Amino acid sequence: TGERELYDNVADPNQLDKLARKLQRLRERDRAPRAILLSAGGNDIAGDEFAVLLNHKGSGLSALNDQVVDGVLGSRLRQAMISLLAAVTHLCEQTFRARLPILLHGYDYPVPDGRGYLGGFWMLPGPWLEPGFRRKGFTDLRERCAVMETLIDRYNAVLAEVAGGPGLEHVRHLDLRGTLSNEL
Repeated sequence: TGERELYDNVADPNQLDKLARKLQRLRERDRAPRAILLSAGGNDIAGDEFAVLLNHKGSGLSALNDQVVDGVLGSRLRQAMISLLAAVTHLCEQTFRARLPILLHGYDYPVPDGRGYLGGFWMLPGPWLEPGFRRKGFTDLRERCAVMETLIDRYNAVLAEVAGGPGLEHVRHLDLRGTLSNEL
C-alpha cells in the first residue's frame, strides 16, 4: 500500500481506480490474473504512529497497550481489510466475471534495530519501529524483538480470521512468519 495506511487506501477511490484500470488493461489483452496478491496493513502497525501501540517501559505495564492494539488490529484494520477485499473482489467479478483468488500476506518477525529495508533506500528508507521503542524507553533489542513477535502474531491472527470468512472464501492468508532470519 505504499506509505499510506490501509484505512486511508480503502477510503481513497483513486487507489481502487488504479487497480480497476490495470485489470481492464489485462482484460483488453484477453488475459486474467491467476490471483491477486494483496500487501496491506504494514504501515498501520509499523508506521510513524507505532509508539501509540506501546506502554512506556517505566510504567510497569506490559509492553503492548492491549486496548490500543485491539482497537487498531481487531477493529480498524480488520474492517478496513474486509472492505478492501470486498472492493477488490467486486472489481474482479465486474472485469472478469469471476471471483479470483486473493492472497493476503502477513509479515515475518522484524528486528527493530532502526535499519531500513535493504539498507534503507528509495521508498523503504526506515528507520521503522526503533524510534517508537526508543521514545517509550525500550532499549534492549531482544525485548523489542519479543514485543514484535507478539504484535506480528496478533496481526497474522487477524488476517487468518478475515481470510476465508463469509463472502471471502476465495481469500487465503499466507503466513510468512519464520521465512526470513531475524537472528541478532
